[in-house]
Amino acid sequence: MMWESESDSGVIGGGREYGNEVLSSNKHGSVKTDGFELRGQSWFVSTDISSDLLVKICDMNFHLHKYPLLSRSGKMNRLIYESREPNPTILILDDLPGGPEAFELASKFCYGVPVDLTATNISGLRCAAEYLEMTEDLEEGNLIFKTEAFLSYVVLSSWRDSILVLKSCEKLSPWAENLQIVRRCSESIAWKACSNPKGIRWAYTGKSPSPSRTNNFKSSSPRWNETKDSSLYCSPSRNNNNNQLVPPDWWFEDVSILRIDHFVRVITAIKVKGMRFELLGAAIMHYAGKWLPGLIKEAAPATTSTLGGGGGDEMSVSCGSNSSGGSSGHDWKGGLHMVLSGKPNGHQDSTITFLAGHGITPKEQRMIVESLISIIPPQKDSVTCSFLLRLLRSANMLKVAQALTTELEKRVGMQLEQATLQDLLIKGETMYDVDLVQRLLEHFLVQEQTEGSSPSRMSPSRGMYANAGVPRANSISGNNSQNAKMRVARLVDSYLTEVARDRNLPLTKFQVLAEALPESARTCDDGLYRAIDSYLKAHPTLSEHERKRLCRVMDCQKLSVDACMHAAQNERLPLRVVVQVLFSEQVKISNVMANTPSLKESTMLGEAMQGTTYQPMIPNRKTLIEATPQSFQARRVGCS
Repeated sequence: MMWESESDSGVIGGGREYGNEVLSSNKHGSVKTDGFELRGQSWFVSTDISSDLLVKICDMNFHLHKYPLLSRSGKMNRLIYESREPNPTILILDDLPGGPEAFELASKFCYGVPVDLTATNISGLRCAAEYLEMTEDLEEGNLIFKTEAFLSYVVLSSWRDSILVLKSCEKLSPWAENLQIVRRCSESIAWKACSNPKGIRWAYTGKSPSPSRTNNFKSSSPRWNETKDSSLYCSPSRNNNNNQLVPPDWWFEDVSILRIDHFVRVITAIKVKGMRFELLGAAIMHYAGKWLPGLIKEAAPATTSTLGGGGGDEMSVSCGSNSSGGSSGHDWKGGLHMVLSGKPNGHQDSTITFLAGHGITPKEQRMIVESLISIIPPQKDSVTCSFLLRLLRSANMLKVAQALTTELEKRVGMQLEQATLQDLLIKGETMYDVDLVQRLLEHFLVQEQTEGSSPSRMSPSRGMYANAGVPRANSISGNNSQNAKMRVARLVDSYLTEVARDRNLPLTKFQVLAEALPESARTCDDGLYRAIDSYLKAHPTLSEHERKRLCRVMDCQKLSVDACMHAAQNERLPLRVVVQVLFSEQVKISNVMANTPSLKESTMLGEAMQGTTYQPMIPNRKTLIEATPQSFQARRVGCS
C-alpha cells in the first residue's frame, strides 16, 4: 500500500515553506565552501583551507574544520578541548546514532550547506543532533530546534511520514525512545487510524486493478486529506464509482511493515483510543500472516468476513505496494515491507528452516509470537479460533514463555467450538499432543461453567417478563452452551478417531479425553464408537480387561441402528459389549413398535390369529452382516 502525503516536505531555515525540504544554517563561521566531496570512504570539504579535524565513524572518514563544528556542537566543543592530539585532531564517534549518514547531514548543516530533510533521514538526524548537543544555547535556530520543528509540523501531520519515521527508528534505540519519537509517531498513527474515514481519499497506484480486487480496494492507497471535505472519491482514470467507502482495514498493510515492538506500540495506542476489538484482532492476524507466513497459515480469510470487506478467501502475502507507473520517491519501497512470500509444505522443523532462510531467526519468531499473544484483545471472537491454535502451535514449537502459552490455551478454550480437526492435530511427544487437547477441553468446560453461572446471563424469575412469553436470557444462553458442547463433542470424537491410530497412545489418555465431556454433550455415540474401533484396530494386543475398560466410555443405548448392526458383528469388541448392543437394539425395536399404533395393531392381530405372542428376533452375525449398511461394511473390511 502506498501512502501519499500532501505535506511531504518543507523549508526550515531562512524561511518556512513546505515546498522543497531544505535545511540550512544561516551562519557557518569563516569557512566558505561549495559543498562536500566524497572520495572513496572519505568526505572532504570543498575549500582552500586545509582540514584540521578528522572524524571517524565506522568505516567513513570526515576531513573537516574545527570552527564550524565548535560553534554548533557542545559535544564536539568538549571533545576537541579535551583532546591533546596535534593537528589534525582525530575523533572517533562510532556510537553516534544514525551513523555516517546522519553525521554527514549534521556537518553540512554546520557549514551552511543545504540539507534535504525527508521522513527517512529526520529521525537519525534528530538523534545525532541530540548526541552532538546542538542546542539553542550555542546558537539560535540550531539543529535540535529545526529537526524538532520538522517532526512536529511535517512528519506528525502525515500518515505516510509517521510510518516511515517510525520504521527508521528501528536502528536508533534507545535514542528514538528517549526523545519520544516512537511515542509521538505511534500516537499520530493511532489517531489517524481511528479518525473518521471521511478524512481519507483514495488514489490508485500504477497497477490497474482487476474487477474483483477493485471492490476490495486491494489495489488502492489512501491519501490523508487535511481539509474538512467530507467527499470520498477514487481516481476517475481508474474507477468511475465515486460512492465507494473507505474499508475499515485500510491501515493494516501500512502498519504491518513495522518491527514487532513498534507494531505493539501502535496497536496499544489504537486500543486506548477505543477502536473495535474485532478490527484490532484482524490487524494482528494480518501482521502475523506477513511476518510468520510459514507458521500462521491461512489466518486471514476470516479477517475479510469479519470486517465485511469483501469475499476474498485467501490472504495476500506479497509486497504489492510498489507502483510500476507514476511512482515517485515517496512510494513505499519493497524492502520496507519485509514480506515473506510463500510457505513450505511439511512439518514444523522444515517451517523453521524456511523462515530462517528468509532472515527471521527462531529468536525473532519467538519475540513476534510472544508479543502478538500479549496484545490480542481479551474479548471472545476478537480473533479466530483457527488463528489462536496456529499461534499456539508456533508457541509450543518456539518454546514461548509458559505463562503466555497458558493464557493462549485459555483463549482457545473460550472458542473451542469453532475449531476444526486439522487445527487440533498438533504434533507432540507421540504422534499428536493429546495432553494439549485435554487442557483445551478443560478450559472450555470451565468457561462454559463460568458463563452458565454468570448473573448477567440469568433472567429474572419474576416481573413483567416472567409470564409474557419472552424467552429468558438463561434459556437462550443455556441452549447456546448446549449447542457449543455438542459441537465440541463431535470435534473430540473426530480427534479421537484420528489419534487412535497412534500405536504409542496410552489407553488412559484416550479414555480420559473421551470421558472429559458430560454425557449430555452427546446425543449419539456413533463418533465415539468409530474412535474406539480405530483404537482397537491399532492396538490388537489389548487384553480383554483393557478392551472392556475402553468400551465403557461408550453408551450402547446412544448408538444408531447402523452402528449397532456394525458393532454386533465387530470381532474386536468384547462379547459382553456385543450382547449389550443387541439388547439395546431389541429394546429400541420394542419401544418403536409400542409407540407406533399401526405396528401395535398388527402385532395384536397376529397374536389373535396365531394364538402366540410376539418375540423379537435376535439376529445372528450372518444376518447382521447381510443387513449392515454399505458404509459400515466398507469400514469393517478396512478394519479387518
